[in-house]
This record gives sequence, C-alpha cells and structure tokens, in this order.
Amino acid sequence: MKAGTEARGAGHPARRAWLARARRVAAAARRLEAACGPAPELAVVLGSGFDGVRGAMQLEREVPWAQIPGFPRPAVAGHAGLVGVGWLASRRVGFLAGRAHFYEGHDLETVTFPIRVLARWGVRGVVLTNAAGGIHPRLSPGDFLLLRDHLNFMGAHPLRGIDGTCGAGFVDLSAVYDAGWRAHWRAAARATGMRLREGVYLAVSGPAYETPAEIRAFAQWGADAVGMSTVPEAIVARQCGLRVAGLSCITNRAAGLASRPISHAEVLAVADQIRSRAVRLFEAFVRRALPAGAGGEPPLVA
Repeated sequence: MKAGTEARGAGHPARRAWLARARRVAAAARRLEAACGPAPELAVVLGSGFDGVRGAMQLEREVPWAQIPGFPRPAVAGHAGLVGVGWLASRRVGFLAGRAHFYEGHDLETVTFPIRVLARWGVRGVVLTNAAGGIHPRLSPGDFLLLRDHLNFMGAHPLRGIDGTCGAGFVDLSAVYDAGWRAHWRAAARATGMRLREGVYLAVSGPAYETPAEIRAFAQWGADAVGMSTVPEAIVARQCGLRVAGLSCITNRAAGLASRPISHAEVLAVADQIRSRAVRLFEAFVRRALPAGAGGEPPLVA
C-alpha cells in the first residue's frame, strides 16, 4: 500500500483531524491579519535573549497571543506572548515575542501552531532564536551559534499523525536551514565585528537540564549546542514551505562542562547581557535578507 493511502477517506480520523486543524489555522490567520495588517515577508521568533529585537523595532501593531484563537499561552519567564509587526533597519518584520514549549505540557501540534498561522498569513520565511547550552569546546557563554543542522532528541515529532494525502508528513529535511540566509548571517557578523559560529543544535524535551553522560553522548553524535525548542518549529516551517534560519545565544556551558550547576537564572542573566549585540546582528541581517523598503515605508512618528 502506498504511504498515506490508508488515510484517503474523508471520514478517516486522521483526515478529519487534519481538516479541523486547517480550519483553526485559517481562522487564526484571518484574526492575525485583522489585528496586524498584511503579512510581512519575514517573521522572527524571539526566544530567551532576543526580546531586545522587539524593543528596537518601531512597532506598527502588536496583540497578545490570547487574542489569536488557538495560540497557546507561554508561561516561562522571558516569553511575553505577543505577536505583531514592526520596522527594523527600515524593513517591515513580523515577530512572535516568546514561544510555548513542549516541556510546559503542550503537545507539538500546539507548540508549532503559531508557525502554521504565520505561513497561512503569508509570511515567506522565519528566523527561530533560542538560548542554548554550549557543547563544543569553542562555544562560550555570550557567543552566537548559527544553526547549520539539527538533531531531534525530543522523543516526539511535530508531523506525527499528519494526513499523508496532503503530502505533508514526508518532508525533505536535508537542508532545513537556508544556505542563502546563512550567508547573510555570516556577512552580518563580519559587518558588526561579532563572532558567529555555525553548528548543529540538538533539541531535548526538558524541562530538566541534561546529565553529563548525555552531553558526552550528544557530543559524539555531532551536537554543538543543546536546547529545548526550535526544532519542531523548523520542521513545521519547512513543511509549510518557509525559508528557515536558526540562531542560538549560548547562555551556559552544558552539564559537566562547567564548574557550577546550571540554573535558569544564569540562562536569563547571560541572555540579558547579549541583548544589544543581538539587535545589531539582527539589523545587519535584515538589511541583507530583505530589500530596502521591504513592506513599504515606516509610519511617521509624531
């Protein structure tokens, strides 16, 4: 039997679930457009350490996630739960300020729902940011890591159960992180004089930090950094046909590689320290990734 054939009937539970989700996505996208206007070409997901990017924008419109049907409620410090549009380096950019996490108890369909809504709204690419623990010996707290690839060790997959008749589940992930955009990030780092390394991000489910034995194993697998997000969003974004970039702020050395225990307070403290550098790096990137005047002209400030 050809893959996906078993779900072809309109009354099949998988098909009904897919159609129900498609309706929810469409409704949320309509509400988002009503609240924020037409979609920009690019949207950014602002994880821990990157909320300063939103602060640097000339905001056009923003609304709480609670006003968009189907959006989850972020409950982790540093994740504001806002969606909107603003102007950065004279380019119109969408943003999700914060994200929901698998470890909060959400399923991956819920975690990735905002990405599907961005795609339905009309966004053509996403930049996914996060705070991560450094595994590679050349990564130190405060460094930026540009994602070249990832390892999914979350124990779940965001496309599980998706109706194969839509071509949906069998997504080619051989080039998740867009090569052209990675070149723009490298150029942005050179222009701003910042150190930017490239590597492989490994996603775990959390919320507990990893054991030293796990980190040693992850290093053997080729992981350069470890975190608890981003990978499900990247997979769904590629399923939706979006261009994807991933950027990590290294906030700590991974378990067994530092002289003190890991804490969320340390993660937030280091993330706060890189805020201004993240803004400069993002501004330099969007100048290269988006044409001048992308989205029109910023509104005049009275």
